[in-house]
Amino acid sequence: MTPELQKYYESRFDMMSNEGWKDLTIDIDIMIESINNLSVIPDEKTLMFKKGELSILIWLKTLKEVSERAFEELNEKNV
Repeated sequence: MTPELQKYYESRFDMMSNEGWKDLTIDIDIMIESINNLSVIPDEKTLMFKKGELSILIWLKTLKEVSERAFEELNEKNV
């Protein structure tokens, strides 16, 4: 792993270890719950918009786990 990539992951993990990140993940869960309701979607355009919102929120929600897996895989390749 390059020093730049190592620093990238260290910075990301530092950010995710803060209380603010934990608060953000709670907010994300609340947002997902409120958006993920088909009965209030009036048309296809709104459905596609909501689908995009959910996609971004789920990406954020899983960012820590995905980053950890990628970091581990990179370290395994370098061993």
